[in-house]
Order: sequence, then C-alpha cells, then structure tokens
Amino acid sequence: MRWEKLPSPEKEKVNQLAEELKIDKYLSKILVQRGVETFDQARKFFKPTLDDLYDPFLMKDMDKAVSRIEKAIENNENILIYGDYDVDGTTAVTLVSTFLKNNYPKVATYIPDRYREGYGISFTGIDFAHDNDISLVIALDCGIKANDKIDYANKKNIDFIICDHHRPGDKLPEAVAVLDPKRDDCQYPFKELPGCGIGFKLIQAMAEKKGETIHSLLPYLDLVVTAIAADIVPLTDENRVLATFGLQVINANPRPGIRAITEQMKKDILTITDVVFQIAPRINAAGRMKHGLYAVELLSERNYKKALEYAKAIEVFNSDRKDLDKEITKEALIQIEGNQEEKNYSTVVCREEWHKGVIGIVASRLIEKYYRPTIVFTLSGDKLTGSARSVKGFDIYDAIEKCSEYIEQFGGHKYAAGLTILPENYTLFKNKFEEVVKESISEEMLIPQITIDSEIPLHEITPKFLRILKRLGPFGPRNMKPVFESSGLRDNGYGKTVGNDGDHLKLSIIKGSDTNTYQAIGFGLGYKYPLIKNGLSFKAAFTIEENHWNGMTNLQLNIKDIKKEK
Repeated sequence: MRWEKLPSPEKEKVNQLAEELKIDKYLSKILVQRGVETFDQARKFFKPTLDDLYDPFLMKDMDKAVSRIEKAIENNENILIYGDYDVDGTTAVTLVSTFLKNNYPKVATYIPDRYREGYGISFTGIDFAHDNDISLVIALDCGIKANDKIDYANKKNIDFIICDHHRPGDKLPEAVAVLDPKRDDCQYPFKELPGCGIGFKLIQAMAEKKGETIHSLLPYLDLVVTAIAADIVPLTDENRVLATFGLQVINANPRPGIRAITEQMKKDILTITDVVFQIAPRINAAGRMKHGLYAVELLSERNYKKALEYAKAIEVFNSDRKDLDKEITKEALIQIEGNQEEKNYSTVVCREEWHKGVIGIVASRLIEKYYRPTIVFTLSGDKLTGSARSVKGFDIYDAIEKCSEYIEQFGGHKYAAGLTILPENYTLFKNKFEEVVKESISEEMLIPQITIDSEIPLHEITPKFLRILKRLGPFGPRNMKPVFESSGLRDNGYGKTVGNDGDHLKLSIIKGSDTNTYQAIGFGLGYKYPLIKNGLSFKAAFTIEENHWNGMTNLQLNIKDIKKEK
C-alpha cells in the first residue's frame, strides 16, 4: 500500500480560516485543501441551500427540450420515458415519469432488457414506441452515442430528447434536444451530474416554466441522491447540494419504495455510505437479475404495503446476485492463474456462460485481488459484452478507445465503461488492450494508494472534533472522508485479530504519555498483527468515526493501513 500525502496549504490561509470559523487548525487545513478558503465559502460548504443550484436553462438545448414536452402535452401525444437498467437509469425514469404523471396521464416507461437488448437505446425499444403510437421519447442516462438508433426513430416520426452524462462521440445524434453538460458547446457550469441529475434539471426547468419554486421538487431528491451515490460522481458543487437535501428526504420522508428498503436496515440516521452499500445494490439487483422495470415499479409505488412486496422480491434478487458474483469471481481468478497472467498490466477474462448482470461487480472484485485495469466479458446474443473498471489515475475509457479497431460499440467514464466486441476479436482485443495499458500506465498506478489529508496527534481527536468533521459530509469522490496519519503508536496489549478467519484487527491504541486509549478497528488487516504485538511502535493511517454498539456510541479509529515505525 502506497501512502500519498496531500500538499500542505499555506499556513496563513489555514490559520486565518481557523480563527474566522473558531475551529482547530487540522479541520481548517482540510477545508483549505478542498478549496474552502474564506468564511463565505465555508458557510456555503457547511450550509448548502437549494438556491445554490444553477439555472437549468444554462444547459444547452434545455429550452428546446421543455418546448417539445409542452407541445406534446398540448397535442395530447403519448410520451415514453426511457432509461438504462442500472440505478442511475431507473431512478431517472422514475423521477421524470412521476413528475409528468402528476399533471399528464399519457406517460409510459421503458427499461431495455439487459440480456435481449443490451445497454442504452435499442431498435426494439423504438419499435415498441412506434407500435404504441408514441411520438416523443425522453431518454435518460443513455443515448449520447446512439446516432443510428435516433436516425431509425426519425424515419418513424418519433422525436427523442436525450438526457445523458456520458462523453459524446464525434457527432451528436440528430435528436430534438441533447442535454449533456459534457457537450463541447455546452456552457453549463457543472459537468458531473449523474443521469438522474440531468433528469432533475429537466423537471426543474419545467417546474420553473410553470412558476413553481425549486422547493416544490424536494420530494424527488431521494432519487437523485441514490443515483449520485451509486454512480460514483464527484460529491462537489451541485451534487453536494442535491446529495445533502436528498439525504434529508431519505431520513425524514422518503418515498414508499425507498422506505421499504431502509426500514429493514434498522438505522436511525442513514448516510451516503448506507445509500452506496445498502440502498443502491438492491435497486441495481432488479436490473441485474431480472428486469429494471421492477426497480421503477418499486420506486414509483405510492402504496407502502405494495412497495414492501416489491422490496421483498428485490431482496431475493440481491441475495442471488451476491451468490453469483462470488462464484464467477472464483472462476475468473482460476482463469487468470491458469493463463499465467498474474503479472500482466491488465486483466481481461471471458466466459460465455457468466451472468451478464454481475460482470461489473466481478470486475471490481478482481481489482481487489490484482490492482490493475480490468474487463470482464460474457456472451450476449451473438456478441461478447464487457464491463470495465479501472484503478485510480488510469483512464480506462481512453485505453478502450485506442483498441476501437476491434470494438463494435462502447461508452462510459474514466473509471468505468461498457463495450461490445465480436467473439472472433476477443484475443486480438485482449492483446491490444494489454499493450495499451502497459505503455500508458505508471508503476505507481498499479499500487493501491491511500491519500493522507493530514498528520494529527491523537489527543486532538475529541467528540467535538468529530462533530465538526462529520459536517464536511456527505463524503464521496473529490470530497472523500479525511484520512489522518499518526505515528509513535502502540497497542496497550489487548490488540487481537477478530472475525471468523481472523481477517480483521481490533486495537486499543495508546501514545506516549497520553493517558487516553483510542479504540480502533482495521478491516482486512488481520495479517498486520505482527506489526503491533509485544508493544511494537507503529504508524497508522485512519479515518475517524462513531461506533454504535449495544446502545452506546463511541469514537473509533477506522484503520486503513499500518506501517512499522522506522
């Protein structure tokens, strides 16, 4: 594990902000590192408001999109809300469809079948629209590179509004409106909204045209925060505002579908971490194991008892998904070892029988074992479909693009992408991808990294410190939970490995003459026990959190890594 310390900001700025905010210099330092340097910036950071959201009409083509929807309603047209089968897509479809249905009944929803149609806009979906006399389709979280599909729809007199957040290709589709902040000609101030976030800007624009305030849209933000958490977009700027208020909705008055999931969790206050690891996987499980429409039905349901039934069915899907991804991960690891590819610069594996719904999760699991760019393929129809995941600092989208001669289609982000290739091109693609990664990845990128925000003496870690630290949340990309480093630490003699196989490390840490003992847990660090036994001195990288156990709440250090003291 590589420890990377963030550069220390100017002491003058840190001290001035600490004085203005009446906080200690360690918290002030973290704020300055995150671009919060003045009292006003801190107020906006700690107390975001819905008024901080940008004017939706700053987004290119927003006026065209709203006008076309208004025309459809005026002409009594059938409207189809079309979205991807993952969390971002299903939340976006739910958001836009429920908003429109409040005032207009002729709205239907469509989620492509992962196995028969694949990702994004499909010819089958367009035929469905044509067969059902639908003249306007609003596509969410997909469509930015679906030029051939939009041409096909235009021939059938079906208009498309595309709301996407993926990178565009060289040419935009010939749609009525293309909402995507990543368009070169779009001047929208924030580029990192999820697909559901683009959907939210669309309903914000429609509400604005009707004279409604942004506060009327608050009930939709439980969907938006779920998409933000699931799609791993930066938790800065607009996403921070939307996530903050979305979490408030989830904790105070969520829609019945989300309430049906969260009430099984038995937690008083849900955090963004709970959304990432508890809510999002369950919504995703529907599209992975059965069909994404199950998720839309759950999230759209207004009757709590019915929502509970949907949630129970999805819980079964989620359980099946867990079993499958464990099984396929084992098979993939055997394949890597059998091919003697343990020392490669990339991982590319394939088996035609693997379940398409879990290959993205398997790719992430393989990175836990072999920390390098990874693609997992399986057969879908007569082509191979792949799910790609990357490591910190490496742009897997660009790497895939450099292998385009062997690719039928692809799309995605810097750290996650999807692609389709012909089976006969698998070996050619695999060899080319390994070559591209080898040439462009640095040795450092192949070593897992912990980013250290600040060194801190243990005595500075108090309940008050943690209270203020928590207000830096919600945490996520570009606003991660701060990681601290302390040295000269020792265990008080009660340290031990815990868990069924001794996988984890439980410590009671002391330092020098400090009379306090600091409880700590290191998940997956059981193998580090020799570094702390017999009073050996060590240094640790950790986050600070609350531990709730048996009705008690205690401050706890969550150890990320331990190193021997030099």
